[in-house]
Amino acid sequence: MLDATIKTQLKAYLEKVTQPIEITASLDDGEKSRELLAMLNDIAELTNKITLIERRDDAERKPSFRINRKGADLGVHFAGLPMGHEFTSLILALLQVGGHPPKVEPEVIEQIRNLDGDFVFETYVSLSCHNCPEVVQALNLMAALNPRVRHTMVDGALFQDEVNERKIMAVPTVFLNGQEFGQGRMELGQILAKVDTGAAKRAAEKIAGKGEFDVLVVGGGPAGAAAAIYAARKGIRTGVVAERFGGQVMDTLAIENFISVKETDGPKLAMALEEHVKQYEVDVMNLQRAVKLVPGEVHEVQLENGAALRAKTVILATGARWREMNVPGEKEFRGKGVAYCPHCDGPLFKGKRVAVIGGGNSGVEAAIDLAGIVAHVTVLEFADTLRADAVLQKKLASLPNVTVIKNAQTTEVSGTDKVNGLVYKDRVSGEEKRIELEGIFVQIGLLPNTDFLKGTVELSRFGEIIVDAKGQTSVPGVFGAGDCTTVPYKQIIIAMGEGAKASLSAFDHLIRVSAPA
Repeated sequence: MLDATIKTQLKAYLEKVTQPIEITASLDDGEKSRELLAMLNDIAELTNKITLIERRDDAERKPSFRINRKGADLGVHFAGLPMGHEFTSLILALLQVGGHPPKVEPEVIEQIRNLDGDFVFETYVSLSCHNCPEVVQALNLMAALNPRVRHTMVDGALFQDEVNERKIMAVPTVFLNGQEFGQGRMELGQILAKVDTGAAKRAAEKIAGKGEFDVLVVGGGPAGAAAAIYAARKGIRTGVVAERFGGQVMDTLAIENFISVKETDGPKLAMALEEHVKQYEVDVMNLQRAVKLVPGEVHEVQLENGAALRAKTVILATGARWREMNVPGEKEFRGKGVAYCPHCDGPLFKGKRVAVIGGGNSGVEAAIDLAGIVAHVTVLEFADTLRADAVLQKKLASLPNVTVIKNAQTTEVSGTDKVNGLVYKDRVSGEEKRIELEGIFVQIGLLPNTDFLKGTVELSRFGEIIVDAKGQTSVPGVFGAGDCTTVPYKQIIIAMGEGAKASLSAFDHLIRVSAPA
């Protein structure tokens, strides 16, 4: 099942296991059970710390397996074969159950161990989803540290009956004690904030006690990380407040145009950014949403949890988010047929009819990917021509199960408990037409995360922060960088350069305003 290279690497990891592990496999006579048993046998043969137990008459999902520390009762389960992106989740679960200390702050470990209540989590994933492992790994860690927390990863493609019964049309989808808990990428801190009712109050109290910063960066994507590093290297007091460190990069699958790095993916790059920032004396406040900027001689950034931060200069690097269609039915059926990530959610639509909204590079790439999974793809483009690169258009045209409709304005998403179609207007004839389908993937660009800045700094008609050649906004001492600004070409490498430039400009501003008359 596992090739020699993977076995060699896995054997090295398993040498870190300090306590005996029992893996209990629940199997039937199916092909997937045979594959799972072969994989588990390969793992067990790599170390004497693992004992493999087979069960065929129990009530667990089949195929599935439980990882437990001998003599304990830990709730780490996998339903299906955790390959693809989830193989890392399996390795981490083995290490954590086997006593290897997790790379998590001691106060977070203490918070997990002190959770009050019984929590049974189930996470439905697809093995091609790059957002799912973070959720699976966070919940596995909680289950490994607290016996009152149970977690099962469920491969949605393997357990389609459950997916259909629970009307799951997006991954990851998490259930807690039988009720839907959340969808999409969630960090450990976000999950803890939802189950630990006192977490937000404690975080606000901690933030409220912080002193004044020389530079406060709002945003933790490539622009924000670069700005923080450049500021910290100047020896000035630097803080970063971010809703999600890594930003939109966390949702990016393949990155092949980051100069000097031939290829990487978003989560890896985001992790590298965070590690680089933490090499310096930067106060990182993650999972904190800014809701208001109050300019002044010392600027104030107010947060959603009620706390406020003060700084002599502020760098706004809040990034952007997926643009929505803003038509009736879109919000109602989000996660019930309306999706934004074809890599994550595509496998759930196997054999079904879907539409892709948008004919740019992202839309055409999505259509090409989906065509290999679904029954049929309809691409709807608002303009009279596709905007994607010629090579992508040529590939799209070669696919037999793809239809392209131009001059199409989507006006409504329809459905009952899930999507069953969409309505669009032909922009030439004015006629309204309906398409019967089960999924809609929206790929129509980005919107800057600047709603909280309206009336404070000058914004363009598209909502972007207007900046000059040095990143200065309309408010002295407040700078902008990255995808949230008017700087053209929303690219990672450009955002990093703009973050560095804004930081240097902020430092220059500090020197000038503090100089004696």
